[in-house]
Amino acid sequence: MASSTTTHPPVLKQPVKLACVQFAPGPDKEANLARAAAKVREAAATGAKIVVLPECFNSPYGCDHFPSYAERLLPSPPSPEQSPSFRALAAMARDNGVYLIGGSIPELAVGAKDGNGDEDKTYYNTSLTFSPAGALLATYRKVHLFDISIPGKITFRESDVLSPGSSLAIVDLPDYGRVAVAICYDVRFPEMAMIAARRGCFALVYPGAFNLTTGPLHWQLLARARAVDNQVYVALCSPARDMSAGYHAWGHSLVVDPMAQVLVEAGEEEEVVVAELDGNKIEEARKGIPLRDQRRFDLYADVSR
Repeated sequence: MASSTTTHPPVLKQPVKLACVQFAPGPDKEANLARAAAKVREAAATGAKIVVLPECFNSPYGCDHFPSYAERLLPSPPSPEQSPSFRALAAMARDNGVYLIGGSIPELAVGAKDGNGDEDKTYYNTSLTFSPAGALLATYRKVHLFDISIPGKITFRESDVLSPGSSLAIVDLPDYGRVAVAICYDVRFPEMAMIAARRGCFALVYPGAFNLTTGPLHWQLLARARAVDNQVYVALCSPARDMSAGYHAWGHSLVVDPMAQVLVEAGEEEEVVVAELDGNKIEEARKGIPLRDQRRFDLYADVSR
C-alpha cells in the first residue's frame, strides 16, 4: 500500500471557470442551434473557458424524436448538410475561444445495404467536444441506455431506438488537464467515474436530462456521490424545464466540488451557472481524506486497469 506521503502531479494545471448552459430546446433545430450559440456567448462572457451544453440540446428529448433529428457524423468532419449541429458547435467553440462540451445530439450511423438495398441504420446519443480552435477533440456515444420502469411514475426505453456506445471519453484539454465526458444515465455507474479519476481527470462532466421523478430523488445525490467517491469536480448540465414538451426535464444544472459541496445550482428555468475549478481543492481533499493512497487493491480490483 502506497504511503500517504506519496507526491502526485496536479491534475488541474491552473484554475478554470466552467459554465453549464441550461436552456429548453424546442422542435425547431435551427432555432435550437441559434439559441445554443447565444447562450455559449453568454457563458464565455463570464470568463468561462469550459462550456457545457445539455443532453439533446438540438432537439426535443424522446424516442419519437431521435430518428427525425439524427445527423450523420461520419466520415468526419461531416458536411454542413450531414450535420449542421457539428458545424454549429465547432463555430461556437472557435468564435468564443472555449472548450465546448456540446451536450449531446442524436447520431445516425449508416452501415452496408441489405439484400433489399436498404441501408442499415443505427442511432446513438452522442456528445462532441471541441477545442477553442474549433477542432473536434472527442466523440462519445452514451454507453448506458436509459431503460427504466418505476410503476405509476415513469417508463422509458432508449434502447427501443438507440444503440449503446462501446468506449469511454477521457478528453485532454491541453491548457488544463483531463476531463471525462459521459451522458445522463451514465452517472449512475460509479465504475466509469472511478476509471476517469484514476486516469487523472480533474472533472466528470455529464450532460443529462433527468425527469421529475428521478430528478428530485437522485440528481444532486448522484453528483455529490461521484464527487466524494473520487475527490474530483462533477458538473451536470440539464435542459431547462418545459412543461409543454413531451418530456419534462428536472433542470437544476450544478457543479460540485471534490468535497461534495454544491458550488452552484440552477433552478428549473433557463440559466447559465458558472463555477471556478481549482486544482488545489482536489489536492486538499485527497490529502485530508487520503483515499487515493489507502486503496486496497490487494483485496479488490482496480477497475481502471
